[in-house]
Amino acid sequence: MQVNRTMRRQKQFLVILVGTCLLTWSCQKQSGPIGLAEPAVAVLGSENASSAQAQPVEPKNEAETARLFHGPVSGIVLNSQENLPIQKATIFHNGEAVHSDAEGHFTLEKVDTKQPILVKASGYRQTSVPVPVEAKLKVELKPFDAKGLYLTHFGVSSKLLRNRVLGLIKETDLNALVIDVKGDRGLLSYKYDVPLASQDGALKLTTIKDVQAFIRDLHQQDIYVIGRIVVFKDNILANYKPEWAIIDTRTKKPWTDNEGLAWVDPARKEVWDYNIAIAREAAKAGFDEIQFDYVRFPTDGKLSATKYSQPNTMENRVKTIDTFLETAHRELLPYNVYFSADIFGYTPWNYNDTDIGQKIEHVAEHVDYIALMVYPSGYHLGIPGYRIPVGHPREVVYYTMEKAKKRLDGQSKKLRPWLQNFRDYAFDRRPYTGTEIKLQIQACDEANTSGWLLWDPTNKYFYTADAMKALKSGTDQLAVKSHKPEAVSQ
Repeated sequence: MQVNRTMRRQKQFLVILVGTCLLTWSCQKQSGPIGLAEPAVAVLGSENASSAQAQPVEPKNEAETARLFHGPVSGIVLNSQENLPIQKATIFHNGEAVHSDAEGHFTLEKVDTKQPILVKASGYRQTSVPVPVEAKLKVELKPFDAKGLYLTHFGVSSKLLRNRVLGLIKETDLNALVIDVKGDRGLLSYKYDVPLASQDGALKLTTIKDVQAFIRDLHQQDIYVIGRIVVFKDNILANYKPEWAIIDTRTKKPWTDNEGLAWVDPARKEVWDYNIAIAREAAKAGFDEIQFDYVRFPTDGKLSATKYSQPNTMENRVKTIDTFLETAHRELLPYNVYFSADIFGYTPWNYNDTDIGQKIEHVAEHVDYIALMVYPSGYHLGIPGYRIPVGHPREVVYYTMEKAKKRLDGQSKKLRPWLQNFRDYAFDRRPYTGTEIKLQIQACDEANTSGWLLWDPTNKYFYTADAMKALKSGTDQLAVKSHKPEAVSQ
């Protein structure tokens, strides 16, 4: 059994079965062969987010395989810091997905000793473990709140912007980075093994030469990497396959929004297959999380001129988005990546589908994280008690999170919102400085979300460092604890 330099560098470990004993061998200790007194079976894991890539080391003969336990496996999932049970963790093994109960317990019926058991839960880092020798398994997950920035399709290729963002992460408590896998115009950031992508022009302007090396470098800096995929807003695919597009009833051509960009029909299975194939390739590349954006029906442009493959009713819209997310989630389970979806900030406040197919309870059923876009500038009607939302960034974020938690039966760890890190565009064009950014983050802390993400489409993040430094000061920490927003009608 051999330990190589890559295994050491990526902080990987081997879980080794020798006879009836399980050993954990840190690959950071040494390179070269591991001397064992008798034959062994090993599964490779990792302390880094790339543990999703864990692969079993094949036993040499049937005798070695026979040492492994073949019956149903029961286990418990625990918080590694508090030793408390984790409810609703997802356990995937050999094509079977189960969830832990209120006491953290689960049972797997279809056991394959050659495959690792993949475990993840909202608010924790994912892990992979081998099939145990005994019927009982204890899995510990490390709590994790992502605090991240975003780089666009073009921003990731700019040395200036990329280094600024990575510098902010290094110098502050930030720990995550969102990069475009497929951006707002349908362009893919790196070359994929998806045939249609090479045909429709989506690969004509890639910005990441070696995505696996890029992600590996980020992991070595302990950065959690999220791949953003813009789904139904896809000008390239809609024009390449107009029969898959939303059609403009006036021109009989692909319909376009206010940006002049075409959308594909959310109900077309071919569109689902294309985006899910891209998501699978991103998971294989090593992303820790796949995030779907524009997983909705359009909101601007001449909406009365749209023609879909099915009647545009609320029932059909909701069913379309639900079924698509359910399908994508199922397809991504074997890769042990987290799955998230961006949804409108008004969604927790609205009990219809906001005319876009999004109902928060439905979306929550199929994702690990809900990325509510709670930009105060986006609340054009305000929220109850706050007619001008840009003047109340903390209250807008806090009350929206509380409303979402109520709709989700208190599942705050499913929530990881996008926060405003850009100038207001809807009310008075005020800049959003460190003060406004800090107030939004404090609201997330109070609501106990699984972290937050900052959205700046220019990727400049001028005031982010100020906000992070202010949050770290003792005064601001006391302010978070002592101040509670005033009551508001909900």
